[in-house]
Amino acid sequence: MPTILRIGSFRFHFYSDELNEPPHIHVVSAEGECKFWLEPVRLARNKGVKPRTVRDIEKLVFEHQQFLKEKYYEYHSR
Repeated sequence: MPTILRIGSFRFHFYSDELNEPPHIHVVSAEGECKFWLEPVRLARNKGVKPRTVRDIEKLVFEHQQFLKEKYYEYHSR
């Protein structure tokens, strides 16, 4: 589960056993964890993260979408 990016209290990471899914990123916060699809960016799952925080994370995913996709493909092409 490599950490790809840290912004404030948010940790962006992948799970290595999710190869059968479209490109996505998991984001852990103090409240819980959510998952975003990267093409297009949209919320896939939320476990305990408050709506306001989800919106803040979504903005960060949009801002870093290209980088996150590059890292996703780099990691999963091994």
